[in-house]
Amino acid sequence: MVSDNIPLLPGTLDLLVLETLRWGPQHGYGIAVAIRARSGAALQVDPGSLYPALHRLERQKWVAARWEQSEQKQRVRVYRLSAAGRRHLERERSRWERMTAAVAGV
Repeated sequence: MVSDNIPLLPGTLDLLVLETLRWGPQHGYGIAVAIRARSGAALQVDPGSLYPALHRLERQKWVAARWEQSEQKQRVRVYRLSAAGRRHLERERSRWERMTAAVAGV
């Protein structure tokens, strides 16, 4: 069976994570599920890539995180888009839109 998954281009995971957090706070697994669902299952984010990206975004202060208790009474790390992250996301979305328009034009 041929997979319809689209491999992520370098540098797009951060943009996808920030865009997902724009919809509201989420834990890591929820971010992966949202990306998969919103892409029609075309994009799959591997936990081995997602969690390092979340830690990197947190170090850059584009996301804030804190431990919370889930509905299942488990401790989960919940990530939120920071004001700096929102500004960065807007810049990156603009660049992405220009780049995709340029590629589509070719």
